[in-house]
Amino acid sequence: MTTSTFFCFLGASVALSFAPGPDITFVIAQGISRGRKAAIVSAMGMCSGISVHTTAAALGISAALYSSAAAFTLLKFAGAAYLLYLAWKALKEPMSPRITARKEETQPWGILFRRGFMMNVVNPKVGLFFLAFLPQFVSQREGGIALQMFLLGLVFMIQAVLVFGLVGCLSGGFGDLLLKRPGITKYFAWLSAGVFASLGLKLALAQR
Repeated sequence: MTTSTFFCFLGASVALSFAPGPDITFVIAQGISRGRKAAIVSAMGMCSGISVHTTAAALGISAALYSSAAAFTLLKFAGAAYLLYLAWKALKEPMSPRITARKEETQPWGILFRRGFMMNVVNPKVGLFFLAFLPQFVSQREGGIALQMFLLGLVFMIQAVLVFGLVGCLSGGFGDLLLKRPGITKYFAWLSAGVFASLGLKLALAQR
């Protein structure tokens, strides 16, 4: 890959990461409701899921999977069900988990990481995106198509961690300001639940 092609890919990746969508909405909601650390951990889990999709795309697994309408539909509804489950869980959790620093420090980081990871992996639209996006920057003449796609996926994942980490820090700071208004904190759980539910319904209604 030439230097110009690489920077073109990097620029497109950064722009796509900043673009309004399910991923960045999820990170913002986590930052506001749970704080900077929770948002960053969730973002790292979500970005780790990218490795699954890019590897599947590189090995041709995604192409084989999405050629089947039944497989796509099954994965789509599985992902939607998981997101709706997260919406229900958000409502069952304490309304204001960040009232004290001690509570924030004892948050289940492993659970937050797993949620972000699963949210990404079970979304078939993410796999379709990488299946369409990565080949545009692959050099057919150089060979090693799978390796090129894997490396491009790695670059995308690294920049996504940085972008979403920044967004998580900013949204966490905004959440800190909201905490100064105790009457608002009771809506944090509803915010998270609303984000998960809307993402789940949008995925359930998505077409190939």
